Amino acid sequence: MILASLIFALLAALLHVYIFTMESITWTKPATWKRFSVTSQADAETTKPLAYNQGFYNLFLAIGALVGIIAVAMGAPQVGWTLVFSCCGSMLLAALVLAASGKKYLRPAVLQGTTPLLAVVLGVLAVTLG
Repeated sequence: MILASLIFALLAALLHVYIFTMESITWTKPATWKRFSVTSQADAETTKPLAYNQGFYNLFLAIGALVGIIAVAMGAPQVGWTLVFSCCGSMLLAALVLAASGKKYLRPAVLQGTTPLLAVVLGVLAVTLG
């Protein structure tokens, strides 16, 4: 279960690096802003500072999860699991907030929240049973 949890944490981290890329690097490209339901290039330009900031939140969560994975693998489970649970738990809670924002956000919320949910559930089982 440890390996499965860490794999799901890795997948969650990689997804959040991708989200960072869209929000902080490619936000003003039509393919990106349309994916986020932004309606015009002008709106993308207006919201660029907000998206840029939000992208870095996603990057920092990803980095924390990655450091946690490495710490568990390197024999520092207390530090590692703390980071994995904290970062993946935050990713999961953000997905729940997104889902609560409206029906049109349900699909992206499921996409964003599934891997951290599995990482947390399997990690808790691994820590408590192992």
